Amino acid sequence: MRLFKPLYEIALRWAAHPRAQAYLAGLSFVEAFIFPVAPEFMLAPMTLAKPARWARFASISLVFSLLGSLVGYALGHYAFDALRPLLADSGMLAHLDKLVDEFRADAIAHPWKAFWLLVAAGFVPIPMKVASWACGIVGMPILPFLAGIAVGRGKRVYLLCGLIRLGGERAEKAVHRWIEWIGWAIIVLIVLIVIYLRYLR
Repeated sequence: MRLFKPLYEIALRWAAHPRAQAYLAGLSFVEAFIFPVAPEFMLAPMTLAKPARWARFASISLVFSLLGSLVGYALGHYAFDALRPLLADSGMLAHLDKLVDEFRADAIAHPWKAFWLLVAAGFVPIPMKVASWACGIVGMPILPFLAGIAVGRGKRVYLLCGLIRLGGERAEKAVHRWIEWIGWAIIVLIVLIVIYLRYLR
């Protein structure tokens, strides 16, 4: 079943639109807390089409990702309590409460350790929405949270745009070719994390 390639091709059409920068801003914003397609998939063809504007495109994506991450943080902070009855019915609440308490104590005691975890997460396939919600759930201090997201996401978007600027069409074609594998690999990783937290920890 193809899922991610059609979504990527939608992003490609948005990238060619006259209002592409507005679409990029919107995609970067909603991806930070809910949407499954990362803004990098618009950044690649936009940068290929206008390589001299690579830094502008990366900056737009970063700024609106930061704004969206605040929404994800708030959703994690407030939605976790709202979902507690459902989690209790599933039998996961006690285990999740224990994890949240551990992570909350660690985040408050060592907020800049959490900052470095967010920075490191920028180079692994952990969706930004997962990081935003998780930080909101544990109540990570907002300054290290925003700084970690800025550096973690920033190095991804600037590196991608810089590579497309240098590598041109070959680099963008590689992304297009492997997008389905990349997307499903992320899904598998999330499932493995859930299994580990639920059954193996």
